[in-house]
Amino acid sequence: MAHEIKYWLALGRVKGVGKLAYKALIDEFKEPALVFDTQIKRLEEIPGIGKKTALNIKNFKEWDWVEKEIGLIKKQGVKFLTLTDTDYPNPLLSIPDPPPYLYVKGTICKEDERAIAIVGTRLPTLYGLSTAEKLARELSVYGITIISGMARGIDSAAHRGALAAKGRTIAVLGCGVDRVYPPENKKLYEQIISNGAVISEFPIGAPPLPENFPQRNRIISGLVKGVLVAEASLRSGSLITARLALDYGRDVFALPGSVTSSKSKGTNKLIKDGAKLVEDASDILVETSMNMSVGQGFNPAATIEGCPTAGTTNEIRPRLSSDEEKIMNLLEEPCLIDTIIQQTGLSAQKASALLLDMELKGLVQQQAGKQFLRR
Repeated sequence: MAHEIKYWLALGRVKGVGKLAYKALIDEFKEPALVFDTQIKRLEEIPGIGKKTALNIKNFKEWDWVEKEIGLIKKQGVKFLTLTDTDYPNPLLSIPDPPPYLYVKGTICKEDERAIAIVGTRLPTLYGLSTAEKLARELSVYGITIISGMARGIDSAAHRGALAAKGRTIAVLGCGVDRVYPPENKKLYEQIISNGAVISEFPIGAPPLPENFPQRNRIISGLVKGVLVAEASLRSGSLITARLALDYGRDVFALPGSVTSSKSKGTNKLIKDGAKLVEDASDILVETSMNMSVGQGFNPAATIEGCPTAGTTNEIRPRLSSDEEKIMNLLEEPCLIDTIIQQTGLSAQKASALLLDMELKGLVQQQAGKQFLRR
């Protein structure tokens, strides 16, 4: 392993070798080791590699850093995927500036190519937070992998929604995969690794520097079939993710919000500019041609090489508790919350909590006058 990744890491440290130049070198020479053995004049012929960068390649001296990084990768139990590995995410190969390599904690599956990103502000409203989680749950039921950045706010809600539906989720970090950022997401970080993966292109121990996040956003956009922006101001970094998605030929979706809310200015503008307005998961499934008929929901028990995968099942909703079943049996027609309390024998507090949770799962919808109906 150490010999295989040594030159991949080294080439990534050469001054002047950016993502585009790195890809051009790999396209030409296939392996980084061959790049270091190539004559300067030949290197200069590669697009993006001038004489100065060619000299930097030939005179590379940071081998101590490379050996240290290899040691940290082993110590942390991190997988190291390169552009030429069969496990490298296929959708990223279609973007012009893919990361030459990825650090991975957890497991990336073939099924993760059916993915949607849900991103948004770090300071959402309750509406944005609950709707992002609800949409993530709905999509996960249909075997869609939810991808986000594990940031505070909308990102965290998206991951939580996927996990609640026992679906797969991937977090793309703007720091090393060994760093939990923000720190309060430690438990979420561990759950994501157990039900998907945490990935990064930054070295082990890399801090979450501001300039890292636009780079991180391009990976999020590159991994998915579409990006949903749940809530965002006009200056939100989520709009960068949406713009990159358009550049990469991905679909862009937006959650409409109040015209008086600054948190919805960005999403409402996206809709004005042509993004698809989203009310529920079906809007995304149909637009991306990932729609699945009844009976083809997500099957958490099915696995391929240790990865949960989409499979045929007779149940297209999350497993219900006995109290949730009682409520669902009443909701063939719109039902007042007072009637639900009376018919089920649940306390008002318990019934309200269950109904909110079932709304987030996409099982019921609330209508005017505190009436509830099956979705």
